Amino acid sequence: MKTKVPNLRKNKPKLNFILDVDGVLSTGQFLYSAKGKAYKIFGAHDADGLMLIKERINILFISADHRGFAISKKRVQDMGFKIKFVSHHQRYDFIKNQFGLDHVIFMGDGIFDVPLLRDCKFGIAPADARIEAKQAADHVTASMAGEGAVCDACIEINKRFLK
Repeated sequence: MKTKVPNLRKNKPKLNFILDVDGVLSTGQFLYSAKGKAYKIFGAHDADGLMLIKERINILFISADHRGFAISKKRVQDMGFKIKFVSHHQRYDFIKNQFGLDHVIFMGDGIFDVPLLRDCKFGIAPADARIEAKQAADHVTASMAGEGAVCDACIEINKRFLK
């Protein structure tokens, strides 16, 4: 009698694409008024890239920007995704404990993102990320943050992991 071999592909956990907001989905620029942070700049193409992969990968945005979180939340929710406030110093442990680094594709741009970019399954940085982030990443997009970098990342994820 043959032993049935389990379908490992079927039981494989779904990948998680976790993205920082500022400097990745947005340009990282903040427009201030006398009352404080008022606006952030987001691009048009990133939502298209996310739609390309959203059915085959879990997508979560994170932000450590407490003063501008409402702005980021509005943009992310308008695109149909979830966002969590996670401080820079809690980010690594949060992602490791919630998802396991082997199941995470992370996109970040700053010096606090370097450990995640280095240790996750696949790290992605926008073209205009800090040099430390680009050096730690597995892939650097052709486009800058807020100008299609997330779309570039989605195309790369689709090509490498979802086809």
